[in-house]
Amino acid sequence: MSLIYINAMKNYLLLLLALFPLAAFQPTPPVKAILLKDVTLIDGNGGAPAEHTDILIKDGKIAATGRNIPAGGATVIDGKGKTVMPAITSSHVHIGMMKGNDNNSDPYTRENILSQLKKYADYGITNILVMGSDQPMLFTSGLRDSSVNGLLPGARLFSAGYGFAAAQGGPPMKYVYHPATVTQATAQLDSVSLVKPTVIKMWVDDFGGSTPKMDPAIYKALITRAHTHHIPVASHLYYLADAKNLVASGLDIIAHSIRDQEIDAALLQQMKAKGIIYIPTLSLDEYAYIYARKPEWINDPFFKASLEPGVYEMITSPAYQDKLKNSPSYQRNLHAFETAMKNVKRIADAGIIVALGTDSGAQPVRTQGFSEHLEMELLVQAGLTPLQAITIATKNAAAALKIDRHYGTIEKGKTADLIILDANPAQDIKNTRKIAAVYKAGEEVSKGPLQP
Repeated sequence: MSLIYINAMKNYLLLLLALFPLAAFQPTPPVKAILLKDVTLIDGNGGAPAEHTDILIKDGKIAATGRNIPAGGATVIDGKGKTVMPAITSSHVHIGMMKGNDNNSDPYTRENILSQLKKYADYGITNILVMGSDQPMLFTSGLRDSSVNGLLPGARLFSAGYGFAAAQGGPPMKYVYHPATVTQATAQLDSVSLVKPTVIKMWVDDFGGSTPKMDPAIYKALITRAHTHHIPVASHLYYLADAKNLVASGLDIIAHSIRDQEIDAALLQQMKAKGIIYIPTLSLDEYAYIYARKPEWINDPFFKASLEPGVYEMITSPAYQDKLKNSPSYQRNLHAFETAMKNVKRIADAGIIVALGTDSGAQPVRTQGFSEHLEMELLVQAGLTPLQAITIATKNAAAALKIDRHYGTIEKGKTADLIILDANPAQDIKNTRKIAAVYKAGEEVSKGPLQP
């Protein structure tokens, strides 16, 4: 072999290395695999739990479910006596709005938001939708995008951006728009669309007659404009009449219960025909009156672990309880809750998609994490089965966020977000609180809120 040939080959190899760096020739890392053996599987699709089932997880996704799956080098976890369900999605929450037992500090900080996302994950909630209360920092810092892409700890944060309310009404949030004209509304919606919200959030309510309600011409313009951007619209509402007008105007998501009167057959038919998603937030309505007495869960460690500092002392004080009992809104709030419970049963029975949401995080008494489990309990109290409540909290809530292609059920190809439980919630819905482990994209991220 001549020296000229050898030098030519050396030069050729050097050229190859320059064009294709050495890293490109490195062997691919081994697939990380976990096999959960012999569990009871609730897959989120609504069917009966499958006993003695294995779940194979590879690279953060569900590779297979079934009996006697071979380990094939996977790390085996004995799940005998455990129940596995999909992780929860909460399709109506708020973050960065509280710190401690009041809203007077500046809680909208990266540190506080990440702390709250971690709390949600501790309770088995791996995806949340913040409904219209976010601030520019979330988007300009990249926090939302990093969270959605799984680059940050805690629940993935999906956002409705900045919400819309009446020109002289609505909630006292810093970055909510209050358009006074149709032209202003459409321009503002175009602005919000730039942050790529999951939905557009509106408030159509007079809050018990205390503020003006949004002009129908404004909300119709917002819905129409949002749809040109291919963004669905969710609305806070209270009254049956508003629900009818909003559904007729093209609304996609009813973000709270209809609470003034029972829903009628005509609206049920329209909601079903138009594919409306209904988020009842039953826990919000219970919280509005329940602390006037001591609810049965008031001293449950699972509840207390979700509270901000100082909140337990506030809600158990005689002064706070008396304030609720003597409030002029007490009877109205009690009626609202009772009506909401009747309506969610009628809506679910009509085959309309009900999705779990709670409005947790908007006020200190609407506790993050526990509220989602309480919501499932209330759905069962309303007459739904535990398996229906679980589907509402998993598959349906993921559908509300349009992320059900990847999340919401335990089946081949989906992201391995799941909760391992010490007892079966199909037998008692409160067993969702017996968390042994929470997995996010195939990684254990928590052993529940009661573990250090």
